[in-house]
Amino acid sequence: MMNRLLTNFLVAISCILANAAQAQTYVLAPDRVFDGETMQEGWRVRVEDGRIAAAGPQVSESGAEVIDLAGTTLTPGLIDAHSHVLLHPYDETSWNDQVLRESVAERAARAVNHLKATLDAGFTTLRDLGSEGAGYADVGLRQALEKGVIAGPRLIVAGPAIVATGVYGPKGFHEGVTVPKGAVEVSGVPNLIEETRRQLGGGAQWVKVYADYGWGPTGEPRPTFSLDELKAIVEIAKAAGAPVVAHAGLDESMRMAVEAGVETIEHGDRGSLETYRLMAKKGVAICPTLGAVEAIMRYRGWDGEAATAPGRVTDKHNQMDRILRAGTPLCNGSDVGVFDHGDNAWELELMVEYGVAPMDALKAATSGNARILHLEDEIGAVRPGMTADLAAFTGDPSADISALHDVRFVMQGGKIVRQP
Repeated sequence: MMNRLLTNFLVAISCILANAAQAQTYVLAPDRVFDGETMQEGWRVRVEDGRIAAAGPQVSESGAEVIDLAGTTLTPGLIDAHSHVLLHPYDETSWNDQVLRESVAERAARAVNHLKATLDAGFTTLRDLGSEGAGYADVGLRQALEKGVIAGPRLIVAGPAIVATGVYGPKGFHEGVTVPKGAVEVSGVPNLIEETRRQLGGGAQWVKVYADYGWGPTGEPRPTFSLDELKAIVEIAKAAGAPVVAHAGLDESMRMAVEAGVETIEHGDRGSLETYRLMAKKGVAICPTLGAVEAIMRYRGWDGEAATAPGRVTDKHNQMDRILRAGTPLCNGSDVGVFDHGDNAWELELMVEYGVAPMDALKAATSGNARILHLEDEIGAVRPGMTADLAAFTGDPSADISALHDVRFVMQGGKIVRQP
């Protein structure tokens, strides 16, 4: 009797394990597939053991669970290459108060929710560009994600980021008050070398440097580091195999950062056509962060209408015109955290509104960003051998980019995290 019970128990366990293994193989059946470069009608995608096994009009269903995604477009998991998971919208709490009044524990707890909302929105990879006063909390979040402790996108982090002494906020306190800063203040080549090594040792995968900021007697944006200082950061980071990204809005500081060897420029508001052409020649990408500018202007009272657009919004339209004329590699980076996490697709809507073709916006958020992040052999495309990071959206975003807000299905590493 006991032997029979044990046998039945082992058979049951075997069936459970077999079913679990079976559930790791799927065939996804949408109306169309954006493969990272072109739209493919009538394709299906087979996923095995966390990777794409086959993609095309005829895919074997043998041993697979078929998931009906009729009415949708399947894409690679979307990528946002400029995020701040440790921030939340400034109309909830100002940036100063988040840095000064919210504990790192609270900010990390909020970030867990931000990460889940982002994954549910179909974004399976984020580059997080600075913890904004929370030290190496972004590194800890990345490690928690890798261990499966929390759910969220693949997270590529820059640690605390580097700013010049006396430049970054919070500001406005008298000399007797010591306040935490939103990034690490450093000056001089030897100190920059030391801090770059420290940040890489602390777990940063990219090094972020603020090449300009509002400072000095007038508070106007001006370059903050010399060319030699920027080159020192890039040289040390490159020796460790890490790329450098520069916050830069002025034409002068953008050119210095490009000459120093950075791989992406963030914001780039006042970049000239000549500088954007130089970036195109050298393969340096631009993340224009349109969503952050529009969000901040709306917090200040703008109604969102074109007829009443403030100067900063008009300037961003002109900037995008120069980017497109120059053919500069376009990065999808929204600066999310300034606005709601999970609303990352707004940046892609704005790109199209500002003149980017919908297919080019989709490429920027998939294969383009994958190349920028040096992950083109893992993510950003639907082809055999790639990690099965996938998302399906109702409708066709190549015809109406707003379809990216209607998420039907999300898969990360072959595991279903959202489905109809």
